[in-house]
Amino acid sequence: MHYIHPLTVSQLDSLRHQATQIVSMRLGRAEPPLRKEIVEYMLHVGSHMWSMRRSKANFLRIMSVLGGLVAIGRWFDQICNWKNPITTVLIHVLFLILVLYPELILPTVFLYLFLIGIWYYRWKPRNPPHMNTRISCADNVHPDELDEEFDTFPTSQPPDIIRMRYDRLRSIAGLMQTVVGDLATQGERFQSLISWRDPRATFGDVLFNHSYCTLPYAFSSGSYLHRALCFATPKVSSQTTVCAT
Repeated sequence: MHYIHPLTVSQLDSLRHQATQIVSMRLGRAEPPLRKEIVEYMLHVGSHMWSMRRSKANFLRIMSVLGGLVAIGRWFDQICNWKNPITTVLIHVLFLILVLYPELILPTVFLYLFLIGIWYYRWKPRNPPHMNTRISCADNVHPDELDEEFDTFPTSQPPDIIRMRYDRLRSIAGLMQTVVGDLATQGERFQSLISWRDPRATFGDVLFNHSYCTLPYAFSSGSYLHRALCFATPKVSSQTTVCAT
């Protein structure tokens, strides 16, 4: 039902607040009782509100996820610069094999992921997961950031503190604006490759795409004909040799 008629944002907030009220009433009668503020914090009732600590934690989580891509980029740069000649030669041989046999690309990727999973088995966690305050940046949070996170909406702070927080938010938003602008620039560069804004770049991109989509099939067709001639009967093979000479 939710896929055909999805819930709106206001309905989700209403359901979240109703669930919070029910859980807080039950836990308030428990021993020891829990206050409503603790239940709201554990159920992320104010997750849509701005929090400097939560923003830092999410940024560090994204950087941790993208760390693998950064490591792959550094490894590729080392291959291009021949830091390790043996590894570079092996990668070139693997690339040639994948060009000649493109059907091996996906099995190679899944085999690589399988080997990574087996390799990391040695560092498998032996104990159950526990509360990690470093992930949520709760171990080095500033008191003003906590006060801002637990502040009411609308705020109940004096004008001086509000002005200081507004200036800090403007500086962070300026950095985000710069990053978003850089991402938009890269996206526009990619779109300009097929929009003929730069004829030379578009012509080179179209030629590269055409070559990349036709060469694997040409190599696979040539290898198929070679195999067919090798496995043909001696009479056909001798006739083919005579015609070739």
